Order: sequence, then C-alpha cells, then structure tokens
Amino acid sequence: MRMGMQSRIGGKSTRFQHFLAFALVLVFLILSGNQNANALPAFARKYGLRCSACHESWPMLNYFGQKFKDNGYQLMNDRDAPIWQNPGYWPVTFRITPIWHRVSTGKVLIDQYAGGVATGTAVQQRLETSGFDLSGLDFHTGGTLEKNISFYVLPSSDPTATFHFETVMGRLDNLFGTPWINIKFGRFELDNLLSEKRILTLTASGGIYQLYHFAPAGDNNLMGAIGQNQLGAELMGHSNDDRTRYSAALVSSSVGNVNLVTTSNAYTGYFTASQAFDTGRLGVDRIGGYAMVGQTSTYYRTSGGTLVPGSGIGNKGFHREGLVGQFYFGQHVDMQVVTQHGWDSAWLGQGYGNAINPSNGAPGGTPLPNNPPGTTLNPGSLAPTWNGVLVEPHYVYSPQLIFIGRYETIRMSRQSNGPSYGPTTIAPNGLEGPTPSNFGDTSTFTIGYRYNPFMTSRAGFAWHNEYNWLHVDGAAPDGTALNKSELLVGFDFDF
Repeated sequence: MRMGMQSRIGGKSTRFQHFLAFALVLVFLILSGNQNANALPAFARKYGLRCSACHESWPMLNYFGQKFKDNGYQLMNDRDAPIWQNPGYWPVTFRITPIWHRVSTGKVLIDQYAGGVATGTAVQQRLETSGFDLSGLDFHTGGTLEKNISFYVLPSSDPTATFHFETVMGRLDNLFGTPWINIKFGRFELDNLLSEKRILTLTASGGIYQLYHFAPAGDNNLMGAIGQNQLGAELMGHSNDDRTRYSAALVSSSVGNVNLVTTSNAYTGYFTASQAFDTGRLGVDRIGGYAMVGQTSTYYRTSGGTLVPGSGIGNKGFHREGLVGQFYFGQHVDMQVVTQHGWDSAWLGQGYGNAINPSNGAPGGTPLPNNPPGTTLNPGSLAPTWNGVLVEPHYVYSPQLIFIGRYETIRMSRQSNGPSYGPTTIAPNGLEGPTPSNFGDTSTFTIGYRYNPFMTSRAGFAWHNEYNWLHVDGAAPDGTALNKSELLVGFDFDF
C-alpha cells in the first residue's frame, strides 16, 4: 500500500474560487459528521464497546485500549471466556486499503537512448509515478481460548496476495493470580509504546518509523529493526491500573524469519519499562525507556562452497536504547516522543552479518560479505554509532477525525569507515575510502488526517489523506542527497 498525488492550482481566479468553495463544503461535512462510533469489529462484536473506549483513532490505542491489550484482550469479567460467547461470534477482521498515490523520487539513474538504441549511458532524473493501487490484505483474529489464555493470529499478504504470518502468538495471562506475570510465545511485535503495527500513516516512507529500522549505509545487521515482528518469548507485567509496566523479551536474531534460514545461533534481548502519572485535566502521561541488546552472526559455514542456511556463527554485538514519552495536553492534543542511540559492531558496519540475502531467504541467495576464520578488518574500520529522535503530535477533533504530524531525524555520530580508512580502499560494505560524516543522515516529515464517517460494531471505514517527504544524505547515485515525496488518498476499511 504505497502512495502519492499531485495538485496544481491554475492561474484563473474562477478555478481557485471553485476549489475554495469545494474545500469549505468538504470541511463543513467532515466537522459536522461527528456521530457515535464503535470499536474495531473483532472485539467490538464480543464486548459491544464504543471505538473511543479503546482507540484514540483506529487503529491507535488509547490508555484503556493499552490496558485491554496488556490484560490479554480481556476485560477481566465473565464475558472473557469463550464459553460465554454467542456461538455465532467469529473473532475475525480483515483489512485492506485501495488508494491513489503519487510518488516523486529525485536523482534516479535513467538509461539514455538514441535512435531507439541504448547509448550505454545513464543520467540522473526525477522519476514521478502516479495511479490507483492496493495495499496488502490482513486477516486479524484474536481473543481468549479460556480465561487467562489468549491468542493472536495475523496472516498477511502483499498486494499480489503472497501471504506470510505476521503475528502468531499464544499468551498465558495473570499467572499465579497477578498481572505482573504474563508470558507470550511466538511471533509478535516488540513491546513498543509507540506501536508501528498500529501506525496511523500509510505511505511507503511515512508508513513506518524510520527510527525503528535505521541502519548505517553498508551495515548488514538484520536485527536492528525494532519495528519488525520477532520470533521468541516475552515476559510482561503491569500494575492493576496499568500505570506501571515492564517487559523483557528474548528473541532469535533472525529478524522474524522462519525455518532458521538466517541467523539461528544468536539471540537478542529487548527490555522496556514505563510509568504513567495523572496530570489532572491534561490527562494521563507516560514516560519510559527501552533497550535492545544482542548479537548476530557474521560467518555462515559453507558446503561445497555453497552457504549453509542457518549455520551462522561468529556472533558480533549491537545495541539500541532510548527514551519514550506520551504526553496529553487536554482532550484534543497529544504528542509522542521516541529517542534512540544506536551502536553496531565494526564487523556489522563493514557489511558482515547477512551472508544469505533475505530477499529470498533460501539457499543460493546473493552472497554478501562472509567472515570465515582468519578474516581481519581494515585498521580504519570503526563501530558505527548514531542518534535520532521521533516526534509525533496529534489533534483529535473527535474519535472520528484526527490530524496527524510526525518529524524524524537521525544523525550519524561515527561512520564505519573512519578518517584513517585508505582513501581508495573499497571496504566489504561497498563504500570507498573514508565516509563523509553526514553520510546516511535521514530526515522525514509526514502530515495527514483520517476521517471515520462511521465505525459500527461490524465494520470500520476511514478516508485517509497523507503527505510524506524523505531526505537522505549521500543516497543519490552521485553521492549527494536524495529526496523523495509521496501523496496518498485512500479508503482504509475493515470488517
């Protein structure tokens, strides 16, 4: 589901007047359509809750919705157990988004032709595409198998209907009669207070949190992706009022890949803790921190010269840590903040760590730098480090209409090819000579809004409008900055 759009205002005053009149009518219809709405279908059909009970704006959770999720999708009453449910209840929701989008990418290498024959040269040009498109399709199902035994399954496809399991997890809730001990097992989203799986934006660059997926140029550490669902187990607990929360997860350093194709002999820990506090009329704010600490393989063994999937050893370390905050300023305005400091081993920074290309995740994948015994790094190789911040404000006019903004910036503080790197040396990561200090620095902003004309206990619908701009230093073919923008209009619905 990837987006864009181009708008032009003609010079004629009549066209401008017609446009202005249409915009005013549109705004009036949106603001006057503030009717009651209900929650997401899968759980709304079970509990009959209004959408504002669990969602600041679908699919983003509010405080009560987070507490419902932390309790294992339970309200902690008799209606939680399946035996009390209507036999006709089927806890399934599907979601797909038809869209129109326009994407503009600067400095793309385009082959040149003369007389219908390729000249063998290419020049940098801006590439613009627009048209109607589809997102992937998600099937959500979750709930309780028995009191305090929860599950969630999410088969998901790309726009061509190629499916995979995005989430498959079982959870034991309130062990020993306390909310402080809950065990999750399977493939699941890490316990990010700002959830990427409930993100309100849809464009290619704005539909993810860049901070959750950032890796320096040439770095091949697969496990840096905090936003990626992972395979493992999680211990999570919270106070009765959910003001105090903690989690500790142990996951395979395989970035969620199945069948032990990529790293299978290394593990990563992910830890979070947060505290909410009442600020009176402003609302319930929350501050906390997180840390991801782990290792990943840099050496895949071979058989007959062919890489053996899942044979990774030669583990090297990495870590990510930062602070998070959720701040409310009354009933309509809130802001979420995430910071991050990242560090990767010099081996990962030099391109080791993914000898089997995950684009196909199978034997015969494109070989990348491997680290057999006796391999040494160039003396100028350094462990790359960086710092970043994400700020996402919202204006919630009503549960049906939310205005969204986001700004992210990530700055390299140390490159993997340091100043002492040979000026003409080609590193394993493919970069030549010392790397400029700003190489890979990323900035992006997103603005948009979502309008829900209705949301019943059977279905949800949102008219989504969004614009994203992305800037990456050094990413253009000539080594200068690359800019990309995308404008999207779509119908986001579930049933």
